[in-house]
Amino acid sequence: MALKSRSKWVSDSRASLSSQPDRCPEIAKTYSIGRSLEGRELLVIEFSNNPGHHELLEPEIKFIGNMHGNEVLGRQLLIYLAQSLCSEYLQGDERIQTLVNTSRIHILPSMNPDGYELAVSRLQERMGRNNAQNIDLNRNFPDLTSVVYNRRRQKGYRTDHIPIPDYYWFGKVAPETYAVMKWIRSIPFVLSASFHGGDLVVSYPYDMSKHPLEHNMLSPTPDDKVFKLLARTYAKAHETMSSENSRCGSSRSVSQKGTVNGAQWSSIAGMQDFNYLHTNCFEVTVELGCDKFPPEEELFLVWHQNHEALIDFMEAAHRGISGIVKDEGGNAIPGARISVVGIRHDVTTGENGEYWRLLTPGIHVVSASALGYTKAIKKVHLPQRMHTAGRVDFFLQKAPLDLDTLDPENVTDSYARFDPFNQYERYMLMADPSQNREERLEKPWWWSYFVLPGGTTPTWLLRHY
Repeated sequence: MALKSRSKWVSDSRASLSSQPDRCPEIAKTYSIGRSLEGRELLVIEFSNNPGHHELLEPEIKFIGNMHGNEVLGRQLLIYLAQSLCSEYLQGDERIQTLVNTSRIHILPSMNPDGYELAVSRLQERMGRNNAQNIDLNRNFPDLTSVVYNRRRQKGYRTDHIPIPDYYWFGKVAPETYAVMKWIRSIPFVLSASFHGGDLVVSYPYDMSKHPLEHNMLSPTPDDKVFKLLARTYAKAHETMSSENSRCGSSRSVSQKGTVNGAQWSSIAGMQDFNYLHTNCFEVTVELGCDKFPPEEELFLVWHQNHEALIDFMEAAHRGISGIVKDEGGNAIPGARISVVGIRHDVTTGENGEYWRLLTPGIHVVSASALGYTKAIKKVHLPQRMHTAGRVDFFLQKAPLDLDTLDPENVTDSYARFDPFNQYERYMLMADPSQNREERLEKPWWWSYFVLPGGTTPTWLLRHY
Protein backbone atom coordinates (compact mmCIF):
# COMPACT_ATOMS: atom_id res chain seq x y z
CA MET A 1 0.00 0.00 0.00
CA ALA A 2 1.46 3.36 -0.98
CA LEU A 3 1.85 5.84 1.83
CA LYS A 4 -0.25 8.98 1.74
CA SER A 5 0.48 12.39 3.26
CA ARG A 6 3.54 11.12 5.09
CA SER A 7 5.74 14.24 5.13
CA LYS A 8 5.80 14.30 8.94
CA TRP A 9 7.57 10.96 9.03
CA VAL A 10 10.70 12.20 7.30
CA SER A 11 11.53 14.61 10.15
CA ASP A 12 14.97 13.91 11.59
CA SER A 13 14.64 12.10 14.93
CA ARG A 14 18.27 12.90 15.72
CA ALA A 15 17.49 16.63 15.56
CA SER A 16 14.25 16.17 17.51
CA LEU A 17 16.02 14.31 20.32
CA SER A 18 19.13 16.46 20.39
CA SER A 19 17.09 19.63 20.80
CA GLN A 20 15.51 18.47 24.06
CA PRO A 21 18.68 18.55 26.20
CA ASP A 22 19.31 22.07 24.89
CA ARG A 23 15.84 23.11 26.08
CA CYS A 24 16.00 21.14 29.33
CA PRO A 25 19.70 20.69 30.17
CA GLU A 26 18.99 20.10 33.86
CA ILE A 27 16.74 17.08 33.27
CA ALA A 28 17.56 15.67 29.82
CA LYS A 29 20.51 14.03 28.12
CA THR A 30 20.99 12.06 24.90
CA TYR A 31 23.32 9.12 24.50
CA SER A 32 23.94 6.32 22.02
CA ILE A 33 23.77 2.62 22.84
CA GLY A 34 25.32 1.51 19.54
CA ARG A 35 24.80 1.57 15.81
CA SER A 36 22.60 -0.18 13.30
CA LEU A 37 24.01 -2.34 10.52
CA GLU A 38 24.19 0.68 8.22
CA GLY A 39 25.86 2.82 10.86
CA ARG A 40 22.94 4.84 12.16
CA GLU A 41 23.14 5.64 15.85
CA LEU A 42 20.63 4.10 18.27
CA LEU A 43 19.92 7.30 20.14
CA VAL A 44 18.33 7.39 23.58
CA ILE A 45 17.11 10.43 25.48
CA GLU A 46 16.85 10.16 29.24
CA PHE A 47 14.95 12.32 31.71
CA SER A 48 15.93 12.63 35.35
CA ASN A 49 16.71 15.35 37.87
CA ASN A 50 20.28 14.05 37.65
CA PRO A 51 20.65 12.90 34.02
CA GLY A 52 23.48 10.53 33.29
CA HIS A 53 23.52 9.03 36.77
CA HIS A 54 21.63 6.28 38.53
CA GLU A 55 20.26 7.47 41.87
CA LEU A 56 19.67 5.19 44.82
CA LEU A 57 16.15 3.68 44.87
CA GLU A 58 14.95 5.63 41.83
CA PRO A 59 13.37 3.17 39.36
CA GLU A 60 14.68 3.04 35.82
CA ILE A 61 12.06 2.99 33.04
CA LYS A 62 12.57 2.44 29.31
CA PHE A 63 10.46 2.84 26.20
CA ILE A 64 11.46 1.31 22.84
CA GLY A 65 9.83 2.17 19.53
CA ASN A 66 10.14 1.26 15.86
CA MET A 67 11.59 -2.24 16.39
CA HIS A 68 9.88 -3.03 13.11
CA GLY A 69 10.95 -0.25 10.78
CA ASN A 70 7.61 0.05 8.99
CA GLU A 71 5.69 0.39 12.27
CA VAL A 72 6.53 4.04 12.72
CA LEU A 73 3.81 5.34 15.02
CA GLY A 74 5.71 4.32 18.16
CA ARG A 75 8.76 6.24 16.95
CA GLN A 76 6.82 9.47 16.51
CA LEU A 77 4.86 8.94 19.73
CA LEU A 78 8.07 8.62 21.75
CA ILE A 79 9.53 11.76 20.16
CA TYR A 80 6.34 13.58 21.20
CA LEU A 81 6.70 12.14 24.69
CA ALA A 82 10.24 13.50 24.99
CA GLN A 83 9.08 16.92 23.85
CA SER A 84 6.12 16.79 26.23
CA LEU A 85 8.19 15.80 29.29
CA CYS A 86 10.56 18.68 28.63
CA SER A 87 7.92 21.35 28.05
CA GLU A 88 5.55 20.27 30.84
CA TYR A 89 8.41 20.08 33.34
CA LEU A 90 9.46 23.64 32.44
CA GLN A 91 5.85 24.83 32.70
CA GLY A 92 5.68 23.56 36.28
CA ASP A 93 3.36 20.57 35.84
CA GLU A 94 3.59 18.99 39.30
CA ARG A 95 2.76 15.49 38.13
CA ILE A 96 5.48 15.50 35.46
CA GLN A 97 7.98 17.12 37.80
CA THR A 98 7.33 14.45 40.44
CA LEU A 99 7.71 11.69 37.85
CA VAL A 100 10.99 13.05 36.48
CA ASN A 101 12.39 13.86 39.93
CA THR A 102 11.70 10.37 41.30
CA SER A 103 12.44 8.24 38.21
CA ARG A 104 14.96 7.89 35.42
CA ILE A 105 13.20 7.58 32.07
CA HIS A 106 14.99 6.29 28.95
CA ILE A 107 13.41 6.68 25.50
CA LEU A 108 14.72 4.87 22.39
CA PRO A 109 12.42 6.10 19.58
CA SER A 110 13.87 3.82 16.91
CA MET A 111 15.53 0.45 17.44
CA ASN A 112 15.49 -0.18 13.68
CA PRO A 113 16.48 3.08 11.94
CA ASP A 114 17.63 1.24 8.80
CA GLY A 115 14.22 -0.38 8.32
CA TYR A 116 12.53 2.94 9.00
CA GLU A 117 14.60 4.73 6.38
CA LEU A 118 13.77 2.03 3.84
CA ALA A 119 10.04 2.26 4.59
CA VAL A 120 10.08 6.05 4.22
CA SER A 121 12.33 6.19 1.16
CA ARG A 122 10.34 3.59 -0.77
CA LEU A 123 6.98 4.95 0.39
CA GLN A 124 5.80 1.39 0.93
CA GLU A 125 4.27 0.23 4.23
CA ARG A 126 5.14 -3.38 3.44
CA MET A 127 8.88 -2.65 3.30
CA GLY A 128 11.30 -2.02 6.15
CA ARG A 129 9.89 -4.34 8.80
CA ASN A 130 13.21 -6.14 9.28
CA ASN A 131 16.67 -4.65 9.71
CA ALA A 132 19.22 -4.36 6.91
CA GLN A 133 20.15 -8.05 7.37
CA ASN A 134 16.51 -9.03 6.83
CA ILE A 135 16.28 -10.01 10.53
CA ASP A 136 13.08 -9.55 12.50
CA LEU A 137 14.57 -7.95 15.60
CA ASN A 138 11.77 -9.11 17.90
CA ARG A 139 12.59 -12.71 17.00
CA ASN A 140 16.33 -12.20 17.34
CA PHE A 141 16.56 -12.29 21.14
CA PRO A 142 17.62 -15.48 22.97
CA ASP A 143 14.74 -17.92 23.53
CA LEU A 144 14.87 -18.23 27.31
CA THR A 145 11.19 -19.16 27.59
CA SER A 146 11.84 -22.60 26.11
CA VAL A 147 14.64 -23.06 28.65
CA VAL A 148 12.14 -22.41 31.45
CA TYR A 149 9.52 -24.74 29.96
CA ASN A 150 12.06 -27.54 29.59
CA ARG A 151 13.05 -27.22 33.26
CA ARG A 152 9.66 -26.61 34.84
CA ARG A 153 9.40 -30.16 36.21
CA GLN A 154 12.79 -29.95 37.89
CA LYS A 155 12.89 -29.31 41.61
CA GLY A 156 13.87 -25.75 42.44
CA TYR A 157 13.89 -24.55 38.83
CA ARG A 158 14.26 -20.81 38.31
CA THR A 159 12.39 -18.35 36.13
CA ASP A 160 14.69 -15.40 36.67
CA HIS A 161 18.17 -14.38 35.52
CA ILE A 162 18.34 -17.23 33.03
CA PRO A 163 21.78 -17.15 31.35
CA ILE A 164 22.00 -16.72 27.60
CA PRO A 165 22.81 -20.18 26.12
CA ASP A 166 26.22 -20.34 24.48
CA TYR A 167 24.71 -21.69 21.26
CA TYR A 168 22.83 -18.42 20.78
CA TRP A 169 26.07 -16.65 19.88
CA PHE A 170 26.70 -19.02 16.97
CA GLY A 171 23.57 -17.74 15.24
CA LYS A 172 23.01 -14.46 13.48
CA VAL A 173 22.78 -11.71 16.12
CA ALA A 174 21.85 -8.32 14.71
CA PRO A 175 23.96 -5.37 15.90
CA GLU A 176 20.75 -3.65 17.02
CA THR A 177 19.81 -6.66 19.16
CA TYR A 178 23.33 -6.83 20.56
CA ALA A 179 23.23 -3.15 21.52
CA VAL A 180 19.85 -3.41 23.22
CA MET A 181 20.85 -6.53 25.18
CA LYS A 182 23.97 -4.78 26.49
CA TRP A 183 21.83 -1.77 27.39
CA ILE A 184 19.30 -3.90 29.24
CA ARG A 185 22.06 -5.59 31.23
CA SER A 186 23.89 -2.36 32.06
CA ILE A 187 21.02 -0.46 33.72
CA PRO A 188 18.72 -1.86 36.46
CA PHE A 189 15.48 -1.33 34.56
CA VAL A 190 12.29 -1.97 36.50
CA LEU A 191 9.59 -1.32 33.90
CA SER A 192 9.50 -1.22 30.11
CA ALA A 193 7.21 -1.01 27.10
CA SER A 194 7.89 -1.71 23.43
CA PHE A 195 5.66 0.01 20.86
CA HIS A 196 4.41 -1.67 17.70
CA GLY A 197 1.67 -1.28 15.11
CA GLY A 198 -0.85 -3.56 13.41
CA ASP A 199 -3.31 -4.02 16.30
CA LEU A 200 -4.78 -2.11 19.24
CA VAL A 201 -3.92 -4.00 22.41
CA VAL A 202 -1.37 -4.38 25.22
CA SER A 203 0.33 -7.78 25.17
CA TYR A 204 2.08 -9.23 28.21
CA PRO A 205 4.32 -12.31 28.81
CA TYR A 206 4.76 -15.04 28.19
CA ASP A 207 5.05 -14.45 24.48
CA MET A 208 6.12 -18.03 23.80
CA SER A 209 3.42 -20.68 24.09
CA LYS A 210 3.89 -23.59 26.47
CA HIS A 211 2.06 -25.84 24.00
CA PRO A 212 4.38 -28.68 22.82
CA LEU A 213 3.83 -27.64 19.21
CA GLU A 214 3.92 -23.93 20.06
CA HIS A 215 0.28 -23.45 19.12
CA ASN A 216 -1.30 -20.33 20.54
CA MET A 217 -2.16 -21.06 24.15
CA LEU A 218 -2.61 -19.06 27.37
CA SER A 219 0.84 -19.17 28.99
CA PRO A 220 0.99 -17.04 32.14
CA THR A 221 4.17 -16.10 33.98
CA PRO A 222 4.52 -16.48 37.76
CA ASP A 223 3.84 -12.71 37.83
CA ASP A 224 0.63 -12.96 35.82
CA LYS A 225 -1.30 -10.71 38.23
CA VAL A 226 1.36 -8.02 38.04
CA PHE A 227 1.51 -8.14 34.24
CA LYS A 228 -2.27 -7.97 33.95
CA LEU A 229 -2.26 -4.93 36.23
CA LEU A 230 0.42 -3.23 34.12
CA ALA A 231 -1.40 -4.02 30.86
CA ARG A 232 -4.72 -2.79 32.26
CA THR A 233 -3.06 0.38 33.50
CA TYR A 234 -2.13 1.34 29.95
CA ALA A 235 -5.26 0.05 28.23
CA LYS A 236 -7.71 1.73 30.63
CA ALA A 237 -5.94 5.08 30.44
CA HIS A 238 -5.90 4.92 26.64
CA GLU A 239 -8.94 6.69 25.21
CA THR A 240 -10.23 3.79 23.12
CA MET A 241 -8.12 0.67 23.64
CA SER A 242 -10.31 -0.99 26.28
CA SER A 243 -13.51 -0.45 24.28
CA GLU A 244 -14.82 -3.46 22.36
CA ASN A 245 -15.95 -1.15 19.57
CA SER A 246 -12.37 -0.03 18.96
CA ARG A 247 -10.82 -3.46 18.56
CA CYS A 248 -8.94 -4.19 15.38
CA GLY A 249 -6.48 -6.75 14.13
CA SER A 250 -6.05 -10.41 14.96
CA SER A 251 -6.17 -9.98 18.75
CA ARG A 252 -9.92 -9.31 18.70
CA SER A 253 -10.87 -12.93 19.31
CA VAL A 254 -8.68 -13.37 22.42
CA SER A 255 -8.12 -9.92 23.97
CA GLN A 256 -10.00 -8.72 27.05
CA LYS A 257 -10.60 -5.01 27.44
CA GLY A 258 -7.53 -4.14 25.43
CA THR A 259 -5.11 -6.66 26.98
CA VAL A 260 -3.95 -10.10 25.91
CA ASN A 261 -1.48 -12.79 26.91
CA GLY A 262 1.12 -12.81 24.14
CA ALA A 263 1.32 -16.58 23.75
CA GLN A 264 -2.46 -16.87 23.54
CA TRP A 265 -2.43 -14.40 20.67
CA SER A 266 0.74 -15.12 18.64
CA SER A 267 3.49 -17.36 19.96
CA ILE A 268 7.05 -16.04 19.50
CA ALA A 269 10.25 -15.85 21.55
CA GLY A 270 10.48 -12.08 21.79
CA MET A 271 12.07 -9.20 23.64
CA GLN A 272 9.53 -8.94 26.45
CA ASP A 273 10.12 -12.54 27.56
CA PHE A 274 13.86 -11.88 27.44
CA ASN A 275 13.49 -8.88 29.74
CA TYR A 276 11.50 -10.84 32.29
CA LEU A 277 13.59 -14.01 32.29
CA HIS A 278 17.06 -12.46 32.02
CA THR A 279 16.78 -9.31 34.16
CA ASN A 280 14.64 -7.67 36.85
CA CYS A 281 12.68 -5.75 34.21
CA PHE A 282 8.96 -6.24 33.50
CA GLU A 283 8.09 -5.39 29.89
CA VAL A 284 4.83 -5.28 27.94
CA THR A 285 4.18 -4.68 24.24
CA VAL A 286 1.84 -1.88 23.21
CA GLU A 287 0.17 -2.18 19.81
CA LEU A 288 -0.86 1.36 18.88
CA GLY A 289 -3.33 0.74 16.06
CA CYS A 290 -3.99 -1.19 12.88
CA ASP A 291 -2.53 1.49 10.60
CA LYS A 292 1.21 0.98 10.93
CA PHE A 293 2.03 4.16 9.00
CA PRO A 294 -0.89 6.60 9.46
CA PRO A 295 -1.13 9.94 7.63
CA GLU A 296 0.25 13.07 9.26
CA GLU A 297 -3.13 14.53 10.11
CA GLU A 298 -3.84 11.62 12.48
CA LEU A 299 -0.72 12.08 14.61
CA PHE A 300 -2.21 14.58 17.05
CA LEU A 301 -5.23 12.32 17.65
CA VAL A 302 -3.01 9.31 18.36
CA TRP A 303 -0.83 11.36 20.73
CA HIS A 304 -3.95 12.56 22.55
CA GLN A 305 -5.21 8.97 22.86
CA ASN A 306 -1.93 7.73 24.36
CA HIS A 307 -0.68 10.66 26.43
CA GLU A 308 -2.42 9.78 29.71
CA ALA A 309 -1.66 6.07 29.25
CA LEU A 310 2.06 6.78 28.91
CA ILE A 311 2.12 8.82 32.13
CA ASP A 312 0.03 6.29 34.07
CA PHE A 313 2.28 3.48 32.91
CA MET A 314 5.46 5.25 34.01
CA GLU A 315 3.93 5.93 37.41
CA ALA A 316 3.31 2.18 37.75
CA ALA A 317 7.08 1.75 38.27
CA HIS A 318 6.42 3.06 41.79
CA ARG A 319 3.99 0.27 42.68
CA GLY A 320 5.11 -2.52 44.92
CA ILE A 321 8.13 -2.30 47.19
CA SER A 322 11.76 -1.21 47.08
CA GLY A 323 14.57 -1.14 49.55
CA ILE A 324 18.17 -1.94 50.38
CA VAL A 325 19.66 -5.21 51.62
CA LYS A 326 22.59 -4.76 54.01
CA ASP A 327 24.66 -6.84 56.40
CA GLU A 328 24.98 -6.20 60.13
CA GLY A 329 27.73 -3.69 59.53
CA GLY A 330 25.56 -1.61 57.18
CA ASN A 331 27.35 -2.78 54.04
CA ALA A 332 25.30 -3.32 50.90
CA ILE A 333 24.84 -6.92 49.72
CA PRO A 334 24.76 -7.10 45.91
CA GLY A 335 23.19 -10.14 44.28
CA ALA A 336 20.81 -10.87 47.18
CA ARG A 337 17.55 -12.51 46.12
CA ILE A 338 14.16 -10.98 46.94
CA SER A 339 11.47 -13.67 46.98
CA VAL A 340 7.70 -13.44 47.38
CA VAL A 341 5.65 -16.35 48.68
CA GLY A 342 3.42 -17.69 45.91
CA ILE A 343 5.46 -16.14 43.07
CA ARG A 344 8.19 -18.33 41.62
CA HIS A 345 10.23 -15.47 40.27
CA ASP A 346 12.85 -13.50 42.21
CA VAL A 347 14.51 -10.15 41.67
CA THR A 348 18.08 -9.48 42.74
CA THR A 349 19.83 -6.53 44.35
CA GLY A 350 22.22 -4.30 42.45
CA GLU A 351 25.69 -3.13 43.33
CA ASN A 352 24.34 -0.78 46.01
CA GLY A 353 22.19 -3.52 47.55
CA GLU A 354 19.02 -1.86 46.23
CA TYR A 355 16.02 -3.63 44.68
CA TRP A 356 12.58 -2.93 43.27
CA ARG A 357 9.77 -5.47 43.29
CA LEU A 358 6.57 -4.71 41.37
CA LEU A 359 3.58 -6.20 43.20
CA THR A 360 -0.20 -6.02 43.19
CA PRO A 361 -2.09 -4.49 46.15
CA GLY A 362 -2.64 -6.85 49.07
CA ILE A 363 -0.63 -8.74 51.68
CA HIS A 364 2.66 -10.33 50.62
CA VAL A 365 5.30 -12.32 52.49
CA VAL A 366 8.69 -11.18 51.24
CA SER A 367 12.13 -12.57 52.05
CA ALA A 368 15.72 -11.59 51.32
CA SER A 369 18.52 -14.15 51.08
CA ALA A 370 22.15 -14.33 50.03
CA LEU A 371 24.93 -16.89 50.17
CA GLY A 372 26.63 -16.80 53.56
CA TYR A 373 23.75 -15.02 55.29
CA THR A 374 20.58 -16.01 57.12
CA LYS A 375 17.27 -15.39 55.39
CA ALA A 376 15.13 -12.47 56.60
CA ILE A 377 11.34 -12.50 56.17
CA LYS A 378 8.78 -9.68 56.38
CA LYS A 379 5.04 -9.37 55.79
CA VAL A 380 3.96 -6.27 53.88
CA HIS A 381 0.54 -4.77 53.17
CA LEU A 382 0.19 -2.73 49.98
CA PRO A 383 -2.91 -0.48 49.70
CA GLN A 384 -4.96 -0.14 46.53
CA ARG A 385 -3.74 3.32 45.57
CA MET A 386 -0.01 3.72 45.95
CA HIS A 387 1.88 6.74 44.69
CA THR A 388 5.29 5.60 45.92
CA ALA A 389 6.75 2.16 46.43
CA GLY A 390 6.67 0.83 50.00
CA ARG A 391 10.12 0.99 51.59
CA VAL A 392 11.16 -2.46 52.87
CA ASP A 393 14.81 -2.82 53.92
CA PHE A 394 16.47 -6.03 55.03
CA PHE A 395 19.44 -6.62 57.34
CA LEU A 396 21.01 -10.06 56.98
CA GLN A 397 23.20 -11.77 59.55
CA LYS A 398 26.32 -13.71 58.67
CA ALA A 399 25.88 -17.48 58.76
CA PRO A 400 27.96 -20.56 57.91
CA LEU A 401 27.83 -21.36 54.22
CA ASP A 402 25.15 -23.97 53.56
CA LEU A 403 26.42 -26.33 50.88
CA ASP A 404 22.85 -27.27 49.99
CA THR A 405 22.23 -23.69 48.86
CA LEU A 406 25.13 -23.63 46.43
CA ASP A 407 24.21 -23.37 42.76
CA PRO A 408 24.93 -26.79 41.22
CA GLU A 409 24.66 -25.43 37.67
CA ASN A 410 26.85 -22.41 38.41
CA VAL A 411 24.11 -20.13 37.06
CA THR A 412 25.70 -17.00 38.55
CA ASP A 413 28.92 -17.41 36.58
CA SER A 414 27.00 -18.40 33.46
CA TYR A 415 24.84 -15.28 33.72
CA ALA A 416 27.93 -13.08 33.74
CA ARG A 417 29.10 -14.68 30.47
CA PHE A 418 27.74 -12.16 27.99
CA ASP A 419 29.24 -12.67 24.54
CA PRO A 420 31.73 -15.31 25.75
CA PHE A 421 33.11 -15.79 22.23
CA ASN A 422 33.96 -12.09 21.85
CA GLN A 423 31.64 -11.40 18.96
CA TYR A 424 31.56 -7.67 19.74
CA GLU A 425 34.26 -6.85 17.20
CA ARG A 426 32.35 -8.74 14.53
CA TYR A 427 29.14 -6.83 15.23
CA MET A 428 30.93 -3.50 15.22
CA LEU A 429 32.46 -4.41 11.86
CA MET A 430 28.96 -5.11 10.58
CA ALA A 431 27.82 -1.71 11.83
CA ASP A 432 30.81 0.21 10.46
CA PRO A 433 29.39 3.55 9.22
CA SER A 434 32.36 3.98 6.85
CA GLN A 435 30.98 1.26 4.57
CA ASN A 436 29.47 2.61 1.38
CA ARG A 437 25.68 2.57 1.79
CA GLU A 438 25.01 3.24 -1.88
CA GLU A 439 27.01 0.17 -2.85
CA ARG A 440 25.01 -1.93 -0.39
CA LEU A 441 21.70 -0.63 -1.73
CA GLU A 442 22.62 -1.57 -5.29
CA LYS A 443 22.80 -5.22 -4.29
CA PRO A 444 19.67 -7.38 -3.99
CA TRP A 445 17.73 -7.29 -0.74
CA TRP A 446 19.02 -10.71 0.35
CA TRP A 447 22.72 -9.80 -0.05
CA SER A 448 23.45 -8.85 3.57
CA TYR A 449 21.31 -11.76 4.72
CA PHE A 450 23.86 -14.23 3.32
CA VAL A 451 27.11 -12.31 3.74
CA LEU A 452 28.98 -12.45 7.06
CA PRO A 453 31.90 -10.11 7.80
CA GLY A 454 35.24 -11.67 7.12
CA GLY A 455 33.89 -14.26 4.70
CA THR A 456 34.52 -14.61 0.99
CA THR A 457 32.26 -12.68 -1.35
CA PRO A 458 29.74 -15.07 -3.03
CA THR A 459 29.89 -13.40 -6.46
CA TRP A 460 27.72 -16.11 -8.02
CA LEU A 461 24.73 -14.62 -6.23
CA LEU A 462 25.06 -11.45 -8.32
CA ARG A 463 25.42 -12.98 -11.76
CA HIS A 464 21.90 -11.95 -12.82
CA TYR A 465 22.20 -8.46 -11.37
